[in-house]
Formats: sequence, C-alpha cells, structure tokens
Amino acid sequence: MESIISYFGTFKPAADGAIASFKFEYLCTLGFAAIVIFLGRAIVARSAALRKYAIPAPVVSGIIFSILISVIKGFGIVSISFDATIMKDLCQNLFFLCVGFGFSAKMLKKAGGKLCIMIAFAACLLITCQNILGIALSKVIGLNPLLGLQCSSAAMSGGVGTASAFGPIFEGWGAADATTIGVAAGTLGNIMGSLIGGPVAAFLIMRHGLKSDPNDKPEAVATGKVPELNNTRMIMMFALTLLLAALGMPIYCLLDNIPMIEMPKFIGCLFAGAIARNVMEACNIKFYVPEVDAIEHMFLELYLALVLMTTDFTKLAPVAGQMGVILVAQAILIALFGIFVSFNLFGRDYGAAVMTAGNIGWGCGSGSNAVANEKAIMDQYGWHNIAWVLYPSFAVIIDDIYNPIFLSVIGSFFKA
Repeated sequence: MESIISYFGTFKPAADGAIASFKFEYLCTLGFAAIVIFLGRAIVARSAALRKYAIPAPVVSGIIFSILISVIKGFGIVSISFDATIMKDLCQNLFFLCVGFGFSAKMLKKAGGKLCIMIAFAACLLITCQNILGIALSKVIGLNPLLGLQCSSAAMSGGVGTASAFGPIFEGWGAADATTIGVAAGTLGNIMGSLIGGPVAAFLIMRHGLKSDPNDKPEAVATGKVPELNNTRMIMMFALTLLLAALGMPIYCLLDNIPMIEMPKFIGCLFAGAIARNVMEACNIKFYVPEVDAIEHMFLELYLALVLMTTDFTKLAPVAGQMGVILVAQAILIALFGIFVSFNLFGRDYGAAVMTAGNIGWGCGSGSNAVANEKAIMDQYGWHNIAWVLYPSFAVIIDDIYNPIFLSVIGSFFKA
C-alpha cells in the first residue's frame, strides 16, 4: 500500500503529537489546480452577484478549497499539502514577463506623462498611509511597531515576498515571529485584495454611469479580426518567454543588489519582457501578440489557483487577534483610498475605475492580484488597454522601489 501511495506523494504517519501528513507531488498538485480553475469558472458562470462585482474565478474556488483542507487539518484528520513552490514561481515569473512584453513605448506615449505621475504618486501615498496606520494601531493595541509594519505595506503593497524578505530583518531588530506574521498577513492580503477590488470598481462604474470605449480593444484584436492561435507561433512565443525569463535573471541580480532595496524575482522578468518588446519593435523583428496573450492568461489563472488553494488558514490562528485588527483597518483604508483617491487621480473615467481595481489588488498583496482584478472587471464591463498594459507593471515597479526604502528607513527607528 505504501508503494502505491508514494506515486501520488509523500505520507508521514502521526508521531510525537503531530497528526499524519500527506504532501501531493507536483503533477497531482497541478491536477487539483485544474479542478480549482474549472470549479471557479463554473461557480462564477452561475452567480450573477460574483460576475457583477467581478470576483476572479480562481479566488472563489481557491478559498473554498483551502478552507476545506484547513478544516480537515483542524479536526486532526490529516495535514494535506502540495508541492507547488516551483510551479508558483514559474507561473508568476512567466506571467509578469508577458505583462512586461505588452509594455511598449507607444503605449507609454499614448497614456501620457501626467497619468504616469499620478500612478507613481498614488502608489507612494498608499504605501505611506498604510505604514502610518499600521504603526499607529500597533501603539494602541500594544503590538511591536515592526510587526505593525509587517501587517502594513510590507505584506499589503509588498505581498508575501516583501514580508518574507523583511521578516528576518525585523526579527534581528527585536520583533519576534516577524516572518510568520508577515507571511500570514500577506496571505490574507491576497484574499482581501481579490475580494475588495472588483466590488469597489463595480460600485464606481455603476455610480458614475461609466462605460468602456467600444473602439478600445486588446492589441491582439485591434485589427477587428478574431485572433486565431497557431501551433507554430505558440511554440515560438512560448520558447521566447522561456528565453526572456532566463535573460531577466541578470536584470533581477542588478536590481536586487541595489542597497536598501528588496526586489522580487518577477521584476527582472517584467523588465526583460518590456525591453525585448521595444527592441523587437525597433528592429522590426516579428512577434505574435495573440499567442503571448494566451500564455499570459494561462499562467495567471494557474498562479492564482495554486496560491489560493495552498493557503493554510490554521497557521493564522496564533496571530489572528492583533493582526486582524490591523488588517481590517488596512482593508477599510484600501477601499476608501480607491474610491476617494485613486479614482480621482486616475481621471474619473472608466479606465480610472479599472485601474482602481488594480490599485486595490497590488495594494493588498501582489501585482498578480492587480491584473486579476482588472481582468475580472474588463470581462464584465469592457476592455481598457492602458489600464491593462500600463497600470499593473508601472505601479509594481514604483512600489518595489519606494516600499523597501520606506520600510528600511522607518523600521530603523524602532530597533530594539
């Protein structure tokens, strides 16, 4: 029996007070991710409310799946986990590479310098507000201010990656369990951003009677023709994304070694995609947008499914109280910031509403959330090219420069 089970994963029997555990190997893990994707789409297709408020499909089914797994563990039956680390890393990096590949100089010129300045200003302002709120609340509830920072922009705007990077730093400065708390906050932040962004944008669209421009279409269908995927072109573009991802590693190395700045790996891939796109356009090198778009959407869906289905809610219990106070406050802040700040700064039009959904997405956890929120809104209400191509990548770049510097400087004032 053990030899048969080993084909599907690794089983460890209960011992020393710990319950039995089973870790599915990566192909089985991907099979569960596929179920999450199918289930999410089926649920959203049958729910007018979920479509109206643009909740991403993998988020819905992923939360249901992870709660079920956490309940099984919580009752002491068995601890189920998945071999998803490498696949999540691959999906995130290839997804952001494709996002970067859509970032052309022509798009930046079309968007205009004013909008870029507003995006940068909003990003820095949100990060600052998150940290002020986190530090203030930590003082009120008797929490180490460094842990307050971990539940603020480190985990919110920065996501699990930034929280993980600053955890050991804050622990060295006297904040016990900073890594655990930061990762837990970042995990909940991912869920918060996915649940809040769509409804806020939908509220803005309905309140102001906003509509998409029917002439604003995805680049892949800008000609008016239905894009037809081609096997040969798909193989070529997939091979190109793999090559560019590798070329993104030297860029990541350079950026990550800038003093006082912690850079996630996907930033290197994002820059590699953007540089390659503009070089290929300048040199008239042929590339195929529909195939790149297809790769982008596939890896986004798979990434979200893997992240949400592997969330272990039982690990959040020890820090739920004080962390919960700050996270609830951060959720209220991000919703109000989106309605009263982002929407107004971005132009008060349909594109501004879409970018507000994106703002809430990365402001509560990750750039992937930003894109997922925007996609869900556009699937329901219509396309906006600048919001899709420019906003997530540009906002994330600003965030990954300003946020680590702010955390490093402000955190140093609270060293033990």
